[in-house]
Order: sequence, then C-alpha cells, then structure tokens
Amino acid sequence: MSQLPAVQISALTKSYGNKQVLQGLDLTVPAGTVLSLLGPNGAGKTTTVEILQGLRHRDGGTVSILGEDPGRASRAWRARIGVVSQTSADFKDLTVTEAVGHVARFFSHPADVAKTIDRVGLSDDARTRAARLSGGRRRRLDVALAIIGRPELLFLDEPTTGFDPEARHVFWDLVKDLRTDGTTVLLTTHYLDEAAQLADQVAIILGGRVVEYGTPEALARQAGSQCTVSWIENGVERTEPTTAPTAVIRGLMDRVTGPDGEIPGLRVHTPSLEDHYLELVSHHHTA
Repeated sequence: MSQLPAVQISALTKSYGNKQVLQGLDLTVPAGTVLSLLGPNGAGKTTTVEILQGLRHRDGGTVSILGEDPGRASRAWRARIGVVSQTSADFKDLTVTEAVGHVARFFSHPADVAKTIDRVGLSDDARTRAARLSGGRRRRLDVALAIIGRPELLFLDEPTTGFDPEARHVFWDLVKDLRTDGTTVLLTTHYLDEAAQLADQVAIILGGRVVEYGTPEALARQAGSQCTVSWIENGVERTEPTTAPTAVIRGLMDRVTGPDGEIPGLRVHTPSLEDHYLELVSHHHTA
C-alpha cells in the first residue's frame, strides 16, 4: 500500500460569479481507507468531488490525487480511479454482461466480468438489458462499471439511493471488501448510518470548509455523554435525560416493571454521529 495519501487537498477555493463555494478547504485521505464526506446541499461537496475527479477547474489551492494534479492528469491516471455518480451511464440497450464487458475493454488489467457482476449481486440479471433493471439494481450496475477496472481510488456519490435495506447491507459488505483489498474510497452520502458503518474517517463540510474531521466514534462523542431513557408509565410516554442510564433503569424496574418482567416501551438513545452532525448544521444555519 502506498505511503502517500490518496487524496491531499490544501487551501482549495472555487467561486461561481460572486458566490464563493469553497473557501480554503483542506483534506487528507490516507491510501486504503474509506472517507465519508458529509454536508447539506450547497455546502460544497459536489464541487469538491468534481475538482478531485478532474471535471472542474479550481480557482486556487493545491490538489494531489494518487500523486497527480487532476487538472493536468493523464489518461493513465484516469484509469486508476472509478466513479459512481448520481447519473447512470447510458447502456440501456445492453445487457448487464455486455455493459460490464464493454467497459472492461478500456482497461489493461480489468477484473473478471462474471465475478464482478456476481460481486455486486447481479448474477441473476446478467442477461437482462439495463433499461429493464429496477432503480436499485441499475445502481448495482453502476458500481460494477466503476470497479471493473480495479480502481485504486473509488468515488461513490450517493451510491445506495434506491436500495432496499437488504441491498444496502450487501453493498456495505462490498465496500468493506474493497477497502480490505487496498482500494481507497471517497463516499458522499446523506445516510448518516451508512457513514458510521463504512467510514474510517468522516469530514463534515459547511460553508466551503471542512469544519470537523475524525472517526465516526470520535465525532459521535462530541455530541455529549448524556443519554435519553424513554419508557411508558400509566399509559404515558416519559423520557429522562441522564448520564447514568443504568441507574435510571434500575429505578424503573422497582416502579414500573410489567407482569412479564419488562419495562413497557423502554428505549435508551445514546449520542450518535447523526446527533453531532445535525447540531453542527443547525449552528451553521443560525450563525
């Protein structure tokens, strides 16, 4: 595995007319890790990713992707990255096997077509035309097209949109396998549970800057140590904020335990990455 970061960004700026979208953004993604970019619409995520992919020019700052400036990168560099964008490639008239096989021909050492199709869970649809796939299964084809070239860096932009819960978990396993194989993954998602499940590091972008960077666990701890215990007592739902949930539950067992030995409606909510993220976004909007 390379000792150099897969992604290195320093003081990145970008404006559209009078609107400054990126305001000195800094970010490092170590090779072989999964980083999740989080931020509300308009925060600068899409612009950042487009610059990293070489699709948009920056105004200022330095960018190194797999050791090269994407603004001047070669065709050989492009073969080292894979992209799952929000817009699907136009292969409607091709079967799944034909589409993946077609893209595989652009690479010197592609992965096996059948194995790649199986890896994304599309073996049953190998002979199905892309136009006839459901939205979720079309998304799986997008992933297959992105990984057939064995990319060193994989960009995933809202990859599980349209997936049912089972398909999401299958996809999560695929991303974990890719990371184990040494692939660096840059994931943009609005699903906070997805970021918590997959990311080694999370970068939260607000106002064109990275305002928080760290592991999902570390960022969740910044939401505080206070839990919320909820239960039903005399037909009414009650809640109690506490830093000692075990003590609260012990007291409830003496007071409201039902005939089955259970506390009705008992729930304990602990601070999460989502709590911290929503708090940051709320403070940003009111600042």
